Amino acid sequence: MKEYKVVTWKMGLTKNEEKLEDALNLYAREGWVLKQVSDHSTRIVFERDKNR
Repeated sequence: MKEYKVVTWKMGLTKNEEKLEDALNLYAREGWVLKQVSDHSTRIVFERDKNR
């Protein structure tokens, strides 16, 4: 069974790409896999196995 996490990314004025990269790496360490990024990169969907 899969579980999903939806994250709304708020675009900042400074170091936005670095902060986004840090957040993506954090979720990856927790076992989340990036499934989708919306057109304007404001909504990110992650997936992982529920019984890991």
